Amino acid sequence: MVICGTKNENIMKNKLNKLLLAILGLVLITGGCNSPKKTTEQKNYLIETEAERNQRMEWWREARFGMFIHWGLYAVPAGEWGGKNTYGEWIRSSAEIPLDTYDQFRDKFNPTQFSAKDWVKMAKDAGMKYIVITTKHHDGFAIYDSKASDFDIMATPYKKDVLKDLAAECKKEGIKLCFYHSIMDWHHPDYLPRRIWEKDRSTKGANFDRYVTYMKKQLKELCTNYGDAPHVLWFDGEWETTWNNTRGTDLYNYVRSLKPNILINNRVGASRDGMAGFTPAGHFAGDFGTPEQEIPATGLPGVDWESCMTMNGNWGYNRADKNFKPTGELLRNLADIASKGGNFLLNVGPTAEGLFPQESIDRLKEMGDWMKKNGESIHGTKASPLGLFDWGRITMKEKDGNTVLYLHVFEAPRDNKLVLNGVANTPMGINFLAAPMAKGLKMERTDDGITVELPQFLPDKINSVVMLQLKGKPDIHLAPVAKSSDDYFVDKLEVQLMDEGGNVDIHYTTDGKAPTLQSPVYKTPIVLTETTTVTARSFRNGKAISGSMQKSFWKKTPIPSKSPGSTAPGLQALYFEGEWSSLPDFDGMKAVKKSTAKNFVLAPSNGTGEHYGYEFRGFVKVPETGIYTFSTASDDGSALYLNNEKIVDNDGFHGLKKVSSVVALEAGFHEIMVRYFEGTGSDELKVTWRSGKIAEQPIPDEVLFHVKPK
Repeated sequence: MVICGTKNENIMKNKLNKLLLAILGLVLITGGCNSPKKTTEQKNYLIETEAERNQRMEWWREARFGMFIHWGLYAVPAGEWGGKNTYGEWIRSSAEIPLDTYDQFRDKFNPTQFSAKDWVKMAKDAGMKYIVITTKHHDGFAIYDSKASDFDIMATPYKKDVLKDLAAECKKEGIKLCFYHSIMDWHHPDYLPRRIWEKDRSTKGANFDRYVTYMKKQLKELCTNYGDAPHVLWFDGEWETTWNNTRGTDLYNYVRSLKPNILINNRVGASRDGMAGFTPAGHFAGDFGTPEQEIPATGLPGVDWESCMTMNGNWGYNRADKNFKPTGELLRNLADIASKGGNFLLNVGPTAEGLFPQESIDRLKEMGDWMKKNGESIHGTKASPLGLFDWGRITMKEKDGNTVLYLHVFEAPRDNKLVLNGVANTPMGINFLAAPMAKGLKMERTDDGITVELPQFLPDKINSVVMLQLKGKPDIHLAPVAKSSDDYFVDKLEVQLMDEGGNVDIHYTTDGKAPTLQSPVYKTPIVLTETTTVTARSFRNGKAISGSMQKSFWKKTPIPSKSPGSTAPGLQALYFEGEWSSLPDFDGMKAVKKSTAKNFVLAPSNGTGEHYGYEFRGFVKVPETGIYTFSTASDDGSALYLNNEKIVDNDGFHGLKKVSSVVALEAGFHEIMVRYFEGTGSDELKVTWRSGKIAEQPIPDEVLFHVKPK
């Protein structure tokens, strides 16, 4: 048996129980392994049928629109500290406020103007179907009556459990109440790691397993004390090294053991791809993805996801932040997200007194006015079966055996015509959803779809919804899809053509002309040996039933390799310090430290982990001639150079963001340089590559070299 990496052999059976108890006691004292301990066999709730999962997800998929509420002690300073007014819910970390000082905000948190009735009414009137509120953010303060901690709302002058009022009001109004809970905790003595700048807080005696036990106690309170709430547990703060997917799976199963039908986001695990919010295939992913402050560029069939977004620049209340998004932008974001099959979780940051900012109130009301007329085009809809359009978006419903397409018109085309290629259904009727009696809408059946002609003036300047009713279940065919290992090649490339709807013949050309019935029928992969444009269209019974797909594939001449001479493993690493908003020219700066690194590893030495930069120089040994994709994922800016040419530009202040570029390389050595800078907050750098024969992965140590110093 293996316990914490120590193998125990030849233990007499009659002493085994005593030895185990002794070892487990030692584990509790020393901090234990970095993995969860199970006292009883726990059911694996990840194993469920598709029908069981669909039943759990049904209300959430129907909702499409919810309210996020970030509320806690950080509302007291309202974004201001040390002469700056740019902080939000991260103020304790960003402004480096000592724990004892931050704790004093408890004495000033007295939300006497809080009204659960008002909050829930504003959410409901806006067309929102659920509320997610921060029960505990990263600062560790519980917004409810927690028996597991005295760092909660009962220690403030207010001394009332706001969740009880919210739970009662939400149940009364038919709103699903959901809870956000941070895995990261800057207050609890057993949470690890500490902030880099917290020199006054020793980690001696800290026990992360004990912290997890504490967190589970709070989660049990949340899951058992508020009636049918929460309907979702929305985790966050999972990215530090003390958390992993094993712990995430354990926590997922623990929460569902308390509330089997609850939904849990993917941040319960540790494999989320930064702000993009999705978990790569094959990793533990919870029940839905969580893009943050962004909307995926395309739809994601078969994936449940929810974009969370602020109205202004902060999640928590910031008195000085008046940079609120216009209502029109918020409404178009809502339609965009729904058209891609996602949910929109829109944030409000209340004041320390318990009030929504007036700017938020105004936008919620304006969104509600639109939703009262057009909510049918959002709630209960599915993703667009026709993709995206320059003029707007499409959502869809299946009703009584027929199909409804909701055409969200943001900007009418110049000719006022909406062309919907690939719709084989017979049209049954058309009207504006918010003005069903309005005249001027016309439609015409074309050879492969439907054309809708709009009147000169639209009823809504932000988003006019046209309801197009079709007979029968969706019989819709997008243009065929071309699939290949890449869009570029060196010698030859195989291209496959697919129509996801099936029951069609795909005709194609390679000369740029539109396919006809006389064009070749696709049967086997097309082999390209020169730069070529492939055009394809689907036909059925001698008639076109889709628009045309056209895509170019480019033959590239590989960049010759170099002869670096005598090399040694690893890269030259130059470390710099300074405050920048974009990548500086390190060539003109003196490095604070020079070293050799096995890979692109960040190791700041200034004690804060902020305001520093790195330049890694050397050679990458390419195993064989071909097409390679290089990527940097960084927080903040980064850039990657090959053979003195910048091929990846990922510069600027941002959260974890990934940028990629494709290049043709000859087998052998190529110069590589990666530059990185960190402003404030999290710091991270990942440099990856892939090719036709190499799955995407960090560039291995064994292919990185530098020139031996003379």
